[in-house]
Amino acid sequence: MKTVNEIRKAFWSGPVAFNYRSEYHKSYRQNQYRADIRMAFCDHVEWLRQQGEISEQLAQRATL
Repeated sequence: MKTVNEIRKAFWSGPVAFNYRSEYHKSYRQNQYRADIRMAFCDHVEWLRQQGEISEQLAQRATL
C-alpha cells in the first residue's frame, strides 16, 4: 500500500471493520467516528506497519 486512501479502503472492506460498516460515512473525518472505530483503525494501521505492508512514515500520516 502506498496511500492513505488505500489503507482506509482496506480497513472498511476488511474483517476488522465488519461490525462498523453500517456506520461508514464518506464525508466523516477522523474525530466524527466513535472511539472504538478509531481505535480499530489505529490497530489496523499498526498491524500493517508491523507486517511491512506500509512504511513508518505512511503509518504516521494515516487518519480515518
